[in-house]
Formats: sequence, structure tokens, C-alpha cells
Amino acid sequence: MHLNPYGEYAVLLARSLAEDWPADRAGIVARTREFGMSMPFPERAGDHARCREVLDEWLRVVDADAKAERAALLNAIMAEASAYPRLTDHHGEGWHLHYRDGDDDLPLVLRAVLGVGTALFLTTRGMGRLGRCAAAPCTRVIVDTSRNGTQRYCSPRCGSRAAVRRHRARRRPA
Repeated sequence: MHLNPYGEYAVLLARSLAEDWPADRAGIVARTREFGMSMPFPERAGDHARCREVLDEWLRVVDADAKAERAALLNAIMAEASAYPRLTDHHGEGWHLHYRDGDDDLPLVLRAVLGVGTALFLTTRGMGRLGRCAAAPCTRVIVDTSRNGTQRYCSPRCGSRAAVRRHRARRRPA
């Protein structure tokens, strides 16, 4: 996976998995391909369940209330991934960094990519750039890629619904 300096692709992959969890390992692999990952993943028993554990770990980062808590959770994820960055050229596809060992299985690769990508994204864009949609009862993940860092809703639809609720609440007689 090519990580840009913001780690945006990694957090967008994580959000995609959180919004629509694949039914099986093949679905997870297909999703990683949609987000630019091209390496093969050795198949191991329990990959699907272990990948879900990785995603749940990442969701705890999203739901962290304080920046320091978010940083501590990300540091733990990256420490567990424990691979050093390395340059690779996937048979002439272009040099780029991987944050994993060459023979890691799918859950280990996801942990490394989501952990490092999220850390890159948050440290360059701002530690508050992840969260949940502010339009109750929606709980979708927000990856705030906006220019000014003020995204509160997962979609224009949720933003409009929240605005209508606020408007109606102001119009109600006392």
C-alpha cells in the first residue's frame, strides 16, 4: 500500500471496513486491493476473526476521548506490529515503504498499515481528525480530510438532518 504523507489511504481503508465489514477473508483482501494494497497475504486459520480484532482495536483509537489516550492506543498498536519500515519494489511497481515484514499474514499487515497510517494522518493533519458522526443515532466513522478540520458529520445527509433537528427545536413553542 502506498501511504501518502498524511496516511489518508490507510484510515480510509479502516473506515471502509468499519462501515461495511466483509463476510469473509476474501472480502477483506478485495477491500485492501480497492485501497491500493497489492502484496499477497499468506492465509492462516482465523484470519477473518483476527482482522476483526485489528479493526476493533483501531475503532478504540477513533473513540478515544483525549488526544493522549489516542496516542497511547496508537503507540500500543504500532509496538505490537513491531516491524521496522523497509523499502520495497514489488517487481518493478515503484519504490515505496512497507511497515511490515515481508511474510506477514493479513491481520499483521492490517495492524501495521492501519496503525502507522493513522499515526501519520493524525500527526500531520491533527489528532482530532477521527471521530464518530455527530448526528445521532448515526455512529459512522469520520475521517476528517476537510481543509479546515471541522467535519462533524459522515455525510451531507446526516449534516442536513442535524440542521433540520436544530431548526425545529428552535421553532418549538416554550
